[in-house]
Amino acid sequence: MKPRLTFEEHLEMGLTLASMRDELIKRGTQLAGAYPKSGQQGIPAKRLRAALEALDEARCELDHLMFQEHPQEGTTQVYYPPAEDRVPFRGVHHGRPVVGD
Repeated sequence: MKPRLTFEEHLEMGLTLASMRDELIKRGTQLAGAYPKSGQQGIPAKRLRAALEALDEARCELDHLMFQEHPQEGTTQVYYPPAEDRVPFRGVHHGRPVVGD
């Protein structure tokens, strides 16, 4: 059997995925305002929406696993943390994403 995530690893994963979700929403909104929703030019925004749905499904499943594996410690805020606890992406510097403060 493969080792499971520790509770601390679930905390880090939840915070990271929630932050990624925020960024996908931000970028999807940016694309929706810049390009038509249909046709070839609408494909990137549709792909981001699909990525968002996949990310949400993964978070949901990980939330269930975390409660199964760590029932005493688990809370819904692990995979659904408050906005103020999330790490905002700061853009790109020299071709690499910059996160955090």
